[in-house]
Amino acid sequence: MTHWVRFEVDAHTGFGTLAGNQIAVHRGDMFTGAVATAEVLHIDAVKLLVPCQPAKLIGLANNSNSLALKHGVPTPLYPHYFIKPPNTFLPCGETILSPGEHAKRIFYEAELGIVIGKVCKHVSEEAADDHIFGYTCVNDVTAFQLLDVDPHFPQWTRAKAFDTFAPFGPVIRTGLELEQLSVRAILNGRERQNYLLSDLVFSPRQIISLLSAEMTLFPGDLIACGTGPGALPMKSGTTIEIVIDGIGTLSNTFH
Repeated sequence: MTHWVRFEVDAHTGFGTLAGNQIAVHRGDMFTGAVATAEVLHIDAVKLLVPCQPAKLIGLANNSNSLALKHGVPTPLYPHYFIKPPNTFLPCGETILSPGEHAKRIFYEAELGIVIGKVCKHVSEEAADDHIFGYTCVNDVTAFQLLDVDPHFPQWTRAKAFDTFAPFGPVIRTGLELEQLSVRAILNGRERQNYLLSDLVFSPRQIISLLSAEMTLFPGDLIACGTGPGALPMKSGTTIEIVIDGIGTLSNTFH
């Protein structure tokens, strides 16, 4: 059970394991044989970055049984997903930027993130755990008013691909047991989302198996598992926290 972080210090980027306020600096590759060095840094002496650099972030939509029941729609037979590009990635503590004229309905969405640790192609459900490096917190920020602006073509990528629209972190937690864990969103100190991971239509193992049948997943790729009830729009100046026990708190402001 390890908490991995990436950081910047003295114009140098590094990574390591976090215990309390201390980062044990490692060298090599986080996913393929990272080696601990003798160097230890205090967390206050570094700037935390996103804990990995995904080639792609795959986000699931319509992956909540309770949301489907609430809206009277059927649960999907296969994952409904979209992809967020790297310009959306944002570390804990930094600001989610308003996209100007599109800022009328900018929603937070609290989600579990799966970080891939090995190349995945046609991976079975039973083998999925061997390809999961760990888990992180994700805020799948969305400009919802853009989704249906063109009745002939749903604008999923456009609504979700603005700069800073995918905060995740602050750590990647390995060795985490997901059973009975919940995902929470706290907006300006008030809890707005709190749902069990057991509410997901497709579990992390199923997600990996089904997605890897359609595309290759690479080490560091990130899958956001979809959100539950309670996602709401944010006002300028809002502080939004995504909390998952065992992982930590992803905190950002929206302006």
